[in-house]
Amino acid sequence: MIDNYRHRGLRKKLVDIVRKKGIKDERILDALGKIPRHFFLDRAFEDWAYKDVAFPIGSDQTISQPFTVAYQTELLKIEKGDKVMEIGTGSGYQAVILSELGAKVYSIERQETLFHKTSKLLKKIGYERIRLFLKDGNEGLPRFAPFDKILVTAAAQNVPGALKEQLKINGILVIPVGSDDTQTMLRITRLSEDRYKTERFDHFRFVPLLTGIEKV
Repeated sequence: MIDNYRHRGLRKKLVDIVRKKGIKDERILDALGKIPRHFFLDRAFEDWAYKDVAFPIGSDQTISQPFTVAYQTELLKIEKGDKVMEIGTGSGYQAVILSELGAKVYSIERQETLFHKTSKLLKKIGYERIRLFLKDGNEGLPRFAPFDKILVTAAAQNVPGALKEQLKINGILVIPVGSDDTQTMLRITRLSEDRYKTERFDHFRFVPLLTGIEKV
C-alpha cells in the first residue's frame, strides 16, 4: 500500500480544515495527519479520502467524516493506556486514531463481511493490537469490562443500559442519540455505581445502531 508525498500533502490540508472547525487537541490532529485515510477506502475512491466528508464503505456503512472522528475523540478525553470499547468498527479508521493516542482498543462490528475485511486491513497496516469482535454492539463486551472510555459510532434511539454498566467509575461514554434524521452527541460520565452525568453537544447524522449480527 502506497502513501506518497501527494497523500501527505492532502492530509496536511485536511488537518488544517479540521483545526479551523474547532478541534484543539493537537494529539488528535497529529494522528489525523499521520494515518493514511486512503488505506480505508477502495482504491477507486481514493480521491475522496482527504475530503472532510463521510463516505460509503459497503454493508450500508460509512467511514465517518474526519471532523466527526476528531470531535468524538476529543470528547472522550483519551489518556495513554485507557481501555476503550468502540461500538461500530466500520472501516477501522476511528479505532486506529484511538490506538495512535495510546488507547487499548476493543472494537465491535455486527456486519460479518465488514468485520473480516477490516480485520485483514488492520493486520496488513500494522495494527494487530486492536482487538476486533463480531458481536451485537448494544451488548458491549461484559467479559472485558469495565472500560475507561466507550465510543459509539452509530445512532442510538436510547443509550443502551449495558454500555453504561460497563463503564468504570469516572469513565466516559460518547454516543449520538436521537431520531433517524439527526442526533445529539452525548457525553455520559459515570459518577458512582448508580449515578451518571449527561452533557449534550452538537447535532450529527450517523447510520443507525442496529441489533443482532448480520452474517454473510
